[in-house]
Amino acid sequence: MKNQIRNYISESLSVKEQLLNDEFILKKIEETVLLVENAYQNGKKILLAGNGGSAADAQHISTELVSRFIKERPALNALALTTNTSILTAIGNDYSNDYIFARQIEAFGSEGDVFIAISTSGNSTNIINSINTARDRGLKVVGLTGCSPCKMDNISDLLIKVPSNKTSIIQEAHIMIGHIICGLVEEALFS
Repeated sequence: MKNQIRNYISESLSVKEQLLNDEFILKKIEETVLLVENAYQNGKKILLAGNGGSAADAQHISTELVSRFIKERPALNALALTTNTSILTAIGNDYSNDYIFARQIEAFGSEGDVFIAISTSGNSTNIINSINTARDRGLKVVGLTGCSPCKMDNISDLLIKVPSNKTSIIQEAHIMIGHIICGLVEEALFS
């Protein structure tokens, strides 16, 4: 069992080391920080969505922005589109689960807002639909996904691809990237 534990930790560390040494990905994270910072400076908000563990990541990142990450500071406007069960179940029932996030972007999204779409596969239909709706409404789209070619590749304004095909490892990297974004945005706006 210890070998299995070591192997998992080693795989997770390897992916993070690849991120650490990939100038292209580091630049995409930096561009995301600047995009989010600019949105906040212009009175805009951040919307986030994902399915399953990625839904939890969307909620986690929005919580860090609204509550605080490290600094005592005013709340930042961020909304996880994964949390209102009445909205989710009504849209899922009346339309389809394929539109549970897209309909909310129609309701809550405005030009200049940033939509962070999280999908380990990059092919989730409801995420793809929400990206298309966000783009139609003038939101900037940041995609977080894994390394495989996917539908998000050509429709995200900024795309951060974690160099792994393993869902759990991708999710670990996504939350780390989310923490980096929250910390740098907080520092930029409230230093």
